[in-house]
Amino acid sequence: MITESALSGLTSDEVLGKRNQYGFNVLPGTLPKTLPYIILDVIKEPMFLMLLVAGSIYLALGDRAEALFLLAFVLVVIGITLVQEHKTQRALESLRDLSAPRALVRRNGVEIRIAGREVVPGDLLVLHEGDRIAADALLVEGQLSVDESLLTGEAVPINKLPYATSLLYASTVVTKGFGYAIVQTTGIDTAIGHIGQTLAETDEIPSGLQQASRSLIRNLSLIAIGLALALIFINWLWNDKTVLESLLSGITLAMATLPEEIPVILTVFLALGAWRMTKIKVLTRRISAVEALGAITILAVDKTGTLTQNRMQIAELSVENSSYIAHQENELPEMFHPLIEFAMLATPADPFDPMEKAIQNFGHTKLNGTEHLHDECSPEFQYDLSPDIMAMTQIYSDINPSLHLLATKGSPEAVADLCHLSTLQLQEIEHRVETMAARGLRVLGVAKGELQASSISPHWPKSQHDFDFTFLGLIGFIDPPRPEVSDAIYECKNAGIRIIMLTGDHPATARAIAKEVNLSEYADIITGDEISHLSDDNLLYRLRNTDVCARMQPEQKLRLVQLLQKNGNVVAMTGDGVNDAPALKAADVGIAMGERGTDVAREAAAIVLLDDSFTSIVAAIRQGRTIYDNITKATRFVFAVHIPIIALTLLPALLHWPVILQPVHIVLLQLLIDPACAIVFEAEIAGQNIMNRLPRRLNASPFTLKNIGFALVQGMGIALILLVGYTILHDRGWIMSNIRITLFTALIAAIFLLVLVNSDFSRFKQSAQLRINPMMIYMFGGVSFLLSAMLLIPFFRDLLGFSSITLLPICAAVILLIICVIWLIISQRLSKRWLI
Repeated sequence: MITESALSGLTSDEVLGKRNQYGFNVLPGTLPKTLPYIILDVIKEPMFLMLLVAGSIYLALGDRAEALFLLAFVLVVIGITLVQEHKTQRALESLRDLSAPRALVRRNGVEIRIAGREVVPGDLLVLHEGDRIAADALLVEGQLSVDESLLTGEAVPINKLPYATSLLYASTVVTKGFGYAIVQTTGIDTAIGHIGQTLAETDEIPSGLQQASRSLIRNLSLIAIGLALALIFINWLWNDKTVLESLLSGITLAMATLPEEIPVILTVFLALGAWRMTKIKVLTRRISAVEALGAITILAVDKTGTLTQNRMQIAELSVENSSYIAHQENELPEMFHPLIEFAMLATPADPFDPMEKAIQNFGHTKLNGTEHLHDECSPEFQYDLSPDIMAMTQIYSDINPSLHLLATKGSPEAVADLCHLSTLQLQEIEHRVETMAARGLRVLGVAKGELQASSISPHWPKSQHDFDFTFLGLIGFIDPPRPEVSDAIYECKNAGIRIIMLTGDHPATARAIAKEVNLSEYADIITGDEISHLSDDNLLYRLRNTDVCARMQPEQKLRLVQLLQKNGNVVAMTGDGVNDAPALKAADVGIAMGERGTDVAREAAAIVLLDDSFTSIVAAIRQGRTIYDNITKATRFVFAVHIPIIALTLLPALLHWPVILQPVHIVLLQLLIDPACAIVFEAEIAGQNIMNRLPRRLNASPFTLKNIGFALVQGMGIALILLVGYTILHDRGWIMSNIRITLFTALIAAIFLLVLVNSDFSRFKQSAQLRINPMMIYMFGGVSFLLSAMLLIPFFRDLLGFSSITLLPICAAVILLIICVIWLIISQRLSKRWLI
């Protein structure tokens, strides 16, 4: 037995000393990117390699100001990248810290749950079923079954008893039992650390969007290189320019063509989107799950703790024809004492399950001061809940050594079956159960038995059916629904998401809760027993008109998930137990409970609810849809904004016009385009109809012909307006410096216009309902500052080839911008079906 002092665990001072001595309980993993690595990563990008080449060409041509400006821009972008990398890295580290295994320890005499990395040698671990062991430890009290397949490859759990050689190993899983263990080694000194396995961090598999973007960028890069090479030869052979000038023009076109913002959009949006979800109590363990959230068509949810408050209380007791209503009566009549006493005997003394906690709390309150039957008994053996018998039996030794007591609790029908009752008695119990369950109570049956020690063979009987039981009565529990669930369910239905309840409760209890929260309009309910006897086709047929599955076994959830997926659905499923892990892993979005869930369930799931609330799931779906929408908007903007830049770079060379855009102009435009993509669109507020449309297809992409096609229409219209403006101004005899200042000013303003339009088209047609993205204000400030610097500072005017500012070029730029506004309004009205 563990001593009372050891049960108190380490003190705060002892923890600090051991932390300094042994460090954190972490395994070797990848380290954050270093400064030299980030700088090298930036410089090796094609865009910046071209900037370095362009700067070198300017130096060769004797244009030092342009060369220094381009090279300085590389330093500016490195600085911006460092800030963005730090922001993204901090978000990812926050997610890793939250998703790391947790450990329940005793310190200073109090049980607390801490991050696994905080565990130190000497800590007292408190281990329950489903826990992942945080460090190598020695079991000092209790009895456990542990899955050590991670180390041994053997799938059979190993029984652990408290003796000197009964070591528990880090990252193995408690499949059964309860116990205390003292940590021996942590981090790289553990068994798993010795064999070189790195479990603390794994590389994130590229999401579907990231893989699609890589293919797109590869193809566009080939096109950009082809166009640049063609322009180099055109300028050299046709326009009689020097090799360096031709090379410079080719680099300018390549810089204008490459949509290098796409990888940044996906990386930043998904990482920061996952980080934003932690603010609404949703932890994303796999970034790819962010994509799937917006495509969910079916949400399969557990009842207890997700739809309800998970605050079980005993509401009613039923013995024969008498009932005890807990909130109406104070003193517990004597006739109900055996029911509660044997319910307590059938329940662990320090339970984890909410219903078992309710039994112990009720019993200790109502039976306080009396001589308890369970005070005289010591446990001998236990029969666990099984798919065949939905009841568990504890066997105790009595004061009389020749006698054993049996205490059983479980589903009323299973307990009644163990008692071998007559048909009339079974019907009477079934009627009482239906009456209680119809009021939303979860009902358990309780039975007792006696066993002569002399009748026991060297081994306990294989089945509980081999004993004789006496039925004692029924216990009704209440777990009221969360008050906000009804509104959240209504929101899901509006969003085209079907909700299916999966519960182990009685069908009448499940129906009552489903009705109270307006989950289902169907009267039919499928039970776990029916599921086991239905073929896949027949089960799918039943599910068309059924939203509630009762008396479910965890193993049946996996079958349902896979069946619904084969039928073309994108399935999200909630779970909290060890046996829920396969279904959580198989679901498109597995959702584990953060408060009551096991470590195994949390590690199998893609998402963890930190507050176990159904409304957090709905909030996550809304956020997932918003993230995908923002990626789509940013993608549309990128393709739209590059078209006029390409046109103003390529067409002058083909038409023998003077050069309009040079590398220095492209660089300044990037100062607007990159922040717009990575910051403004990422912070875009959800559209008003975000939860009033059907889920998107799982394989949908922002790189569809419709989305990119509409972007090209936007961009080509603006390009045509600017080119027509050029010809008109040129025909009127304007000098090139005035034409350039007019076109460049109009282009910069058009970029902000494209940001505004592509962020939310409703702003254009419903100005009264305008909702401002805060980052948009900063974007407007940046545009204003950039324009002012270009027009008012002589150095920048000379660098960009502008003339001194006069009213006429500004008026011409305003006219071009107004025409751009009209064009975007027209294109938007003609292309409504393209809008997200």
